[in-house]
Amino acid sequence: MLSKDWEKFKSGTDIRGVASEGVPGEEVLLTDEAVRRIAGGFALWLSARAKKPVPSLTVAVGHDPRISAGRLRADVVAALTGAGVRVLDCGLSSTPAMFLVTKDLSCDGSVQLTASHHPWNRNGLKFFTPAGGLDGPDIEAILQHAQDGDRPTPAAGSVEKTDYMPRYCARLRELIQKGVKAADYGRPLRGFHIVVDAGNGAGGFYATDVLAPLGADTSGSQFLEPDGRFPNHIPNPENEAAMRSVCAAVVRAKADLGVIFDTDVDRGGAVDGKGDEINRNRLIAIASAIALENCPGGTVVTDSVTSTGLKDYIEKTLGGRHRRFKRGYRNVIREAVRLNREGVNCPLAIETSGHAAMRENYFLDDGAYLVTKIIILAARLRGSGNTLEDLLRPLKEPAEALELRFPIRAEDFRAAGEAVIARLAEYAAKQEGWSVAPDNFEGVRVSLDGAHGAGWFLLRLSVHDPILPLNVESDRPGGARTILKELSGFLGRHADVIDLAPLRRALG
Repeated sequence: MLSKDWEKFKSGTDIRGVASEGVPGEEVLLTDEAVRRIAGGFALWLSARAKKPVPSLTVAVGHDPRISAGRLRADVVAALTGAGVRVLDCGLSSTPAMFLVTKDLSCDGSVQLTASHHPWNRNGLKFFTPAGGLDGPDIEAILQHAQDGDRPTPAAGSVEKTDYMPRYCARLRELIQKGVKAADYGRPLRGFHIVVDAGNGAGGFYATDVLAPLGADTSGSQFLEPDGRFPNHIPNPENEAAMRSVCAAVVRAKADLGVIFDTDVDRGGAVDGKGDEINRNRLIAIASAIALENCPGGTVVTDSVTSTGLKDYIEKTLGGRHRRFKRGYRNVIREAVRLNREGVNCPLAIETSGHAAMRENYFLDDGAYLVTKIIILAARLRGSGNTLEDLLRPLKEPAEALELRFPIRAEDFRAAGEAVIARLAEYAAKQEGWSVAPDNFEGVRVSLDGAHGAGWFLLRLSVHDPILPLNVESDRPGGARTILKELSGFLGRHADVIDLAPLRRALG
């Protein structure tokens, strides 16, 4: 069993923690000793998984541009080489590249130092094998080794500087060339103006090493230089300030398209030529159109907070099937893999946060790959006089959408949250105009008729945190407030368990 001191490093399928001083009240947890013990634990876990001695392992190590990256990289490399491991030091890399390096360079595993979109003072370790990313039990096993002080037998390893990113970029360029099939095969994006916003994360390469060599005009691109303090905006396609910034950049540059990445490029978003976001439901709709083009009738797996209009778009406009599953990108990927194993044609798993994994790409959540596929589609549509906006026109979008996050007061927050959800399911079944969704895989999703808000809500337990998120959508202005009022009676009975301040603020 993990103690609280070690369990706090586990963040779903990653290891994360405060890695840099500078934020009051936040103590550094990813110390040199902790990181070295975790790296040693990974070597032991990987040795057992690969069925080979630790000194026979080859492990790639990369990082995003956080200010703690150099220190953590040195700790990981020292721990691995001190155990006899051959280390490929890949330097600044995207997270998807650090999976693909295990395939292309025959590595037994890889370590990417990143905390995704989290604040600058945090960092983490993300692990891959050629079979994909690790799951929760794997992370627990690694941390158990670290907690128990298990260390590989000392041996002399080696470290080799390895720049894998040019090979990764060449793969994306080739994908565009083959997908667009332009007369000028080598420069298929000539005359296409694309703005890239990397948020000072690891994604600046996409403008300089993928788009520009293919003839694209990337003028107006912004924040391409890596800066681990992220001085301009949070590198996160879900962040409102970040999306406002890239939308404005597209309008200023009079570009045809804009793209934005999170820090480590496992998520991406887009902006159309009018400066409107292609994000959340709109991003899923575009990705579904791409995935289903060669998989007619295929199933798209999404998380639980997608809109009713998106389901109609996938099933009625695109002719596919929609499986609304759980939050958490690993959850939707696992479900898509499971469906394919059972013979269900499932080409895409995608979360509203922007994590998108295509079967044709190892079910790897790769923001650059998704954006590349969108650019190919946009270029092809442009050749026929159409746009992405034309493709999205049948998508019915909600008039209002909001998310409230209710902190759970109880120490055993999971049990307390699940009890509230169970009571809500019983309550909802008895309310006039309410209809409980038959395919709930997490929490309670309820549709409400026109007299009660004309929309739906979903109350669920957060994947990691002591939080009950409430998502609400309505097809008419003012409907979300009506739905919140409908819910307030039930929620008010549980004020001793959950903090209702977000509801009070939303209702004014």
